[in-house]
Amino acid sequence: MTQNDTIIALATASGAGAIAVIRLSGTDAISISSKLFKSIHGKDLESQITHTIHLGHIMDGNRTIDEVLVSVFKNPKSYTGEDVVEISCHGSVYIQQEILQLFLRHGCRMADAGEFTLRAFLNGKLDLSQAEAVADLISSDNEASHQIAMQQMRGGFSSEIAKLREELLNFASLIELELDFAEEDVEFADRTQFKELVERITLVLKRLIDSFAVGNVLKNGIPVAIVGEPNVGKSTLLNALLNEERAIVSDVAGTTRDTIEDEISIGGIGFRFIDTAGIRDTKDVVESIGIKKTFEKIEQAQVVIYLFDSTNFKAQCSVFKVELEKIKNKYPLKPLLVIANKIDKVDDVLIAEMQAEIPEIQLLSAKTGFGVEELTNKLLNLINTGALRNNETIITNTRHYDALLKALEEIQKVKYGLESDLSGDLLAIDIREALYQFGLITGSVTNDELLGNIFANFCIGK
Repeated sequence: MTQNDTIIALATASGAGAIAVIRLSGTDAISISSKLFKSIHGKDLESQITHTIHLGHIMDGNRTIDEVLVSVFKNPKSYTGEDVVEISCHGSVYIQQEILQLFLRHGCRMADAGEFTLRAFLNGKLDLSQAEAVADLISSDNEASHQIAMQQMRGGFSSEIAKLREELLNFASLIELELDFAEEDVEFADRTQFKELVERITLVLKRLIDSFAVGNVLKNGIPVAIVGEPNVGKSTLLNALLNEERAIVSDVAGTTRDTIEDEISIGGIGFRFIDTAGIRDTKDVVESIGIKKTFEKIEQAQVVIYLFDSTNFKAQCSVFKVELEKIKNKYPLKPLLVIANKIDKVDDVLIAEMQAEIPEIQLLSAKTGFGVEELTNKLLNLINTGALRNNETIITNTRHYDALLKALEEIQKVKYGLESDLSGDLLAIDIREALYQFGLITGSVTNDELLGNIFANFCIGK
């Protein structure tokens, strides 16, 4: 937790590129940079105003390492709240390492994972939930996860929790004050207003807790298992959805012997499609293992697509129905989309027959692309994105979810205490515990172990 030293790290992705950015933060960030940077206009970095950029060279004695742009951010108007310098150099791996090694020899230390954001938190530039949102923003790979991370980083979740905590804290202070005047038997906290506050806090906590189910899915992507008999076109459908030849396609039944997974973004939502081995009785040991994995993937999936070959419908209709019933009975809560594939190879009479036998089927040709757009629309409709569209606070962090559950438990104890006319000292215990859980979310209450666990998951340089 020491902040007396100056840290340095590569802020851009490792490897060669057009440019790279090396970041420093700490008391001596500007003075160390000033010694190693030679401005083309003879400027001294230490005398420059904040938020300025300077062209020059990084020098190791008389040796020029690279021509660079140096950005200066003076405390407290910087990301970390300390003096910060960012060096934009050419993206050669050799140049990056030469500059890093040079600054390490002149008093800098390599930053730990997430240490720049940790310092921003410790210096009050971000609260803890906002700091965690930085990592989520970096890892976001679709519109939904990006939107949630941005909303949290702007402090939407933090401000909601902080407001509840402040109101609860005001009543807690009045309850504590009553304890100082216990002998006079006076009440400073209006119990009716307190009950209304507790009810309001309960509703907000329940809404936030309920949002985790949607938020966790939007953040990590919705797993969709594509299942069915062998050689019905599951791999072709996966390729059509991904718009690339990701899975092997063959006329030989049982080509897919393991699960194949890939992700795409549909309407800003991430979907993780899982192409599974065909379900059938087989003596092939390897294929049997693949079929076993198929059922494991159905277990993990949030949505199941059952695909059948429409050209075999007459011969296999009873088999299709049995397989569908198995899936419905075993996973009654999972949305099931029934798709008749290879529709380009059958006539209207057979289509009408299929729709009469299985009313919920959707017609599709993975080979020609017919029906693929309708399928993607159906997938989107299965996901409740109302809260996202309305820009409501959505919880995606497991740590926040756990703290909210514990806070709700304590608030319900407070509610019970008010309804049972418990004494102020007993109420105060439950209120303090609820405040503690709120504080864990924003970082008002924290410890070194908690911070270590959170920031260890950040990339170095952020």
